[in-house]
Amino acid sequence: MKISVIIPIFNEKLTIIELLKKVNQEKNKYNIEIIVSDDGSNDGTLEQLNKNSTLYDKKTISEKNYGKGHAIKKALEIATGEITLIQDADLEYDPNNYSKILGPILNNHADIVYGSRFSGSEARRLFYYKNQIANKLLTFLVNILTNINFSDVETGMKVFKTNVLRDLNIISEDFQFEIEVTMKISKINLRIYEVGISYQGRTYAEGKKIKFIDFIMAIYAIFKYKFFYYKK
Repeated sequence: MKISVIIPIFNEKLTIIELLKKVNQEKNKYNIEIIVSDDGSNDGTLEQLNKNSTLYDKKTISEKNYGKGHAIKKALEIATGEITLIQDADLEYDPNNYSKILGPILNNHADIVYGSRFSGSEARRLFYYKNQIANKLLTFLVNILTNINFSDVETGMKVFKTNVLRDLNIISEDFQFEIEVTMKISKINLRIYEVGISYQGRTYAEGKKIKFIDFIMAIYAIFKYKFFYYKK
């Protein structure tokens, strides 16, 4: 099966080339198309992409920064794989995890797989405690409202059957993408799996972008997509 690896990017000049090289190594194992989706970077990321165009197959560019959801939606429009894998550009999520996260779908056990930073025994860099508590609170709230036992709803590594992801009709432009897809798939009869993955969290000094306001907006999104949006 063909796998579209979508990489949403905003100001990742220092990591994007190394990340793309790692994804390309996975082409030895899987039929992969790499789609980079630059969301208005202004730090030289686009110049890096233009100089290294052999490292990806397709590219989308936004004239300004809209958010992660926007970048993913633009890339999804040109994806041709039967499977879509979301890969952040910041090296927090290692492409070496692909064999684990793709397995349940390739073996026809799952329609969606979440790569969890908080389950399993994979190596994880210790990172901000408050961020982890916020993530666990969001996951707890989602689990109560959906009756599904997620361990990491905000993970940046998710895999979908492409037709399933397209049918969700995503509207989020920003980090609410993670909550929107989670709440919507909970309303449909889908096979959802979760696998433990390694995680190399970075500090704010290293470029981490998530902020407290994103936590507040995620809570808002949980209730919005639970109670005010039909399942499809």
